[in-house]
Amino acid sequence: MDKKELLIIIPAYNEEKNIVKVFKQLEQLKISAIADILVIDDASSDHTGRIVKEKQYELITHIYNMGYGSALQSGYKYAARKHYNYVIQMDADGQHDVCNIHAIYRALKGTDENEEKPDIVLGSRFMEESSYFSVSVLKKSAHAIFRFFIKQATGVYIADPTTGLQGLGRKAFIYYSEYNHFDDTYPDANMLMQMLLIGYRVKEVPAVMHMREEGKSMHSGLKPVWYMLRMLFSVLTVIFRTKILREDMVLESK
Repeated sequence: MDKKELLIIIPAYNEEKNIVKVFKQLEQLKISAIADILVIDDASSDHTGRIVKEKQYELITHIYNMGYGSALQSGYKYAARKHYNYVIQMDADGQHDVCNIHAIYRALKGTDENEEKPDIVLGSRFMEESSYFSVSVLKKSAHAIFRFFIKQATGVYIADPTTGLQGLGRKAFIYYSEYNHFDDTYPDANMLMQMLLIGYRVKEVPAVMHMREEGKSMHSGLKPVWYMLRMLFSVLTVIFRTKILREDMVLESK
């Protein structure tokens, strides 16, 4: 079977109850006709890895639980080594509807008025054409804060600065795959801020998303409070490093 130019990367940790539904969606929409599929099993203690093997999708298994960011970076490194042109990352919990893949892929391959392709395409929950998605007051406040800092620092308005549903061109995911270019603990609005500040082109498209049905979110309980504080500090650090210290200001061109 010929390798595609697009790779779908799906980080997964104890998602046996959800990932089956994701795979069913992938099959219903015949995504394997346009993309290869890679799951990064982050040392799950359930049957996530076995389910992936039964479906005969590509699988990377972490021996130890390294976290969401490290799982993503494993996917970027795989995509770089295998010479893919595009990557779309989506969650294994079913929140990111598979129908978004086609829209993000089209946007990655499309050009703007200057005949330039975007480096990163965000699947947004909060554009006018997006499906309705309920978020808590705390998360709404966090989104507003991150939008403000991104707009002030870069001049770019991003409706959904914390979306995990993203498409990346080769230049962007190679940059992320390299040492010290990616926050492997909490990659989120901070990474978006960094990429905008160093000159990568970012585009948003409306997305269809759903609430998690099974399992435990990594942002459950009081974790959103810690996450918001940690991310705010990280965003400010990115601004200081890139605008004051002038680090990471050379756009990679590979």
